[in-house]
This record gives sequence, C-alpha cells and structure tokens, in this order.
Amino acid sequence: MATPVPVNQASSLSPADATGAVPQSAPAKPGHPLGIPHFRNLWIGSAISMFGDQFYLVALPWLVLQLTGSSLALGTILMAAAVPRAVLMLAGGALTDRFSPRRVLMATASARTLPVAAVAMLAWLKVIHLWHLYTLSLLFGVADAFSFPAGPSLMPTLVAPDQLPAANSVFASTAHLSGMLGPAPAGIVVKAWGIAQAFFIDAISFLFVIAALWRVPERPKPPVPGATAKHPSMLHSIGEGLRYVLNDPALRSLIMLTAALNFCVTGPVSVGLATMSKFRFGSATAFGTLLSCFSGGALAGMVLAGIAKRPPRRGLLLVGISFLMGLGLLAVGLSYRLVPIAVTLALMGIGAGFVNVQIASWMQARVDRQVLGRVMSVLMFSAIGLLPISLLVAGVVAQAHLSAMFVASGALVLVVGTVAALTSGVRHIE
Repeated sequence: MATPVPVNQASSLSPADATGAVPQSAPAKPGHPLGIPHFRNLWIGSAISMFGDQFYLVALPWLVLQLTGSSLALGTILMAAAVPRAVLMLAGGALTDRFSPRRVLMATASARTLPVAAVAMLAWLKVIHLWHLYTLSLLFGVADAFSFPAGPSLMPTLVAPDQLPAANSVFASTAHLSGMLGPAPAGIVVKAWGIAQAFFIDAISFLFVIAALWRVPERPKPPVPGATAKHPSMLHSIGEGLRYVLNDPALRSLIMLTAALNFCVTGPVSVGLATMSKFRFGSATAFGTLLSCFSGGALAGMVLAGIAKRPPRRGLLLVGISFLMGLGLLAVGLSYRLVPIAVTLALMGIGAGFVNVQIASWMQARVDRQVLGRVMSVLMFSAIGLLPISLLVAGVVAQAHLSAMFVASGALVLVVGTVAALTSGVRHIE
C-alpha cells in the first residue's frame, strides 16, 4: 500500500532553560490525505463510481415498478441483494483481514461491471425480464458482502493514523455528495433517454475505480503477536471478531441499537420513497429529488460534524438522532406534498450524517487493526442482517397502505430510542 505521509515526529528544540528542561514546540498538523497520490487517485476513481451508482439506484426500482407495478415485487428484488449481503458479511470481514482489502475491492468492482452492462443491453433491446433483475440484485448483494468490510479496512493502509479522520471525511462526504447530486440527473436520464442508458453509465463508472485500485501498491500487514504461518479456519476467524465485539460493552450496545434502527428505517425508506414517487407523484424525477434531499442533508451533517467540537457523550447523541428519525418518518407518512417531505428528509439526513461521522471516529480509535475488518463486518451485519425481513414487511405493508407503513415505522423508531436511552452501554459511548 502507499507509504503514509510522515506526521512530523521531530520537533524543533529551543535552548535549555534555567532548570535544564528542553521545551518542545507543538507537533505540526499532518498534511491532508489528498496530498498522497494513491489516496487521491483512489478518491477520484471512487467518486466517479459512486456517482455512477446513483443511476443504478434510481433505474433498478423504477424498472421493477415499470415491469410489475408492484411494491411487493420491488421489496423482493431488494431482498434478493440483502440476503447474500447479510449471510456472507462476516465471511467478507474475515477474508478482508486474511487477504488484501485492495484485492477484495478490485474483485468486487470487477464482478459488478459485467452484470450491470448485461442488464443495460437487455433493457436496450427490450428483452428484459424480472428474473434478470433478481439475478443482478443477487450478484450485487454478494459483492457488497465482501466490499463493505474491505473499504474501511483499506483506509489505514493508505494514510497515517492522524490523517484517518480527514480521509474518512473525504470519502464519506463524496459518497453523500454523489447521493445528493446523482439521483436527480439519473431521473432525468431515465425520463429522457431510457432506463438502459442509466445502467450503461453505472457499468462504465466501475472502470475508473478498478483502474485506481490497480495502481495502489500492496503494503505488508503488521505482524500479529503469537500468529502462526497457517491461517485459522474461516469459522475461527469469524468467531474472533464476534468475541471481540461481545467482550466490549459499548460496542455490543452499539451493535444492538444499529440492528434495531436499521430494521425500522431502511426497509420502509427503500420501498416507501420509490412507491410514493411512482404512485403518489407519478415521476422518476420526484424519486431522485427525494433521495437527493436526504443525501444532501447527510452531507451537511458530516461537514457540521467536522467543524463542531466532539460531543462529550456520543451515545446520547445517537439516542437523540434516533428520536429525530422517528419523528421524521411520522411526518413523511402524514404528508401528501413533495416539498414538506423533501424538507423532512433533508433534516433526517443532517442528523444521520452528523452521528455517523462521530460514531465512525469513535470506532476507529477503539478497534485493533488486526480485527478491524471483522469488527466492521459485525457492525455492518447488524445494520443489514434484518434488512431482508424489513424489506419484505415494508413491501407488504406499503402495498396495503403506504402512509400507515411510514407511521408504524416512525413509532417503532421512537420506541427503540426510548429503550436505548435507558441502556447504560449506549449512554456511555464516548
């Protein structure tokens, strides 16, 4: 991997004072990670790929609804990606720690390119069928299971430890900026030129991140005390990551809260916004606009988190944002106008972006590098493990009554937030 930029470990010395002490000047701040060529190239390639992903995220649900007119079908399509993503997530973290995060990311990016291009061609030829989309969603889910833990594990190999907050901020901000700027143009492309062109754009965008990863050199892993040349079994490696989390009360509480919140929020939002845009507003542009508002709010929240001082209790912050998300879902369910819904989603995004940066910084400072991939996979598994059920339930309820789905999910989030506020582990997340 790329050699980190030095962190100015040597300080200028002033003459000794009367007591013989030699004062040192304060260490200079580390340079920005964008000054590292490999990091900068990877950021550029990833930015293009993340922008291209927005075309996929708009085109896939719109195509499903166009073919079937069913929110239940959309829920099962999304579930086809969520199941392998959840089942293989822990294995993805173990393989990331065992092999190179760079190689895992290159393999998963390559594995996405061909099926997206194939679906684009089938849509262009007007011979696309629902089972093609199930297959595409399934393959994306498998790739996600390995790339999700590999991404955070790659970052410490590219930059110095003091540069990690800035590096993660750059990537996370870019992801949310793509989510803000990408969906609306994607909706315009779908409306003006068709769904096939949106899939083609996503397929081409993967080539840029593959090229950037290709140029990133491998970096030897730090030696693990007591490690042998023979790799432990996959189950043993997964078990080590689980035990690490279970033995840390704060991490354990965070995992449980993450699982509950994502079950209550992700499915209803994923299915609900697309269904609302299709049948309440009748516009792909409305769908893209709603997604952009949420992502734009998240970007603002991340920038605010980088400017504001670290809150004394991140756990209490997480509880507060949970209440914000619950009230926001209630407001979305009770509103029938696009502008109030868009504003509500933007406010929800601000809260989510702010707390995500704070919690990510807390975890990076807490977790050992040797198990980072596995711990990240446990966290992500908690976020998506119940997602297939969440998507299925959301699809069924949205088919019966869309507003009731949002109201019920908002009420559940408020209950989860109340329980978390009474949990000592969550309150003591520093």
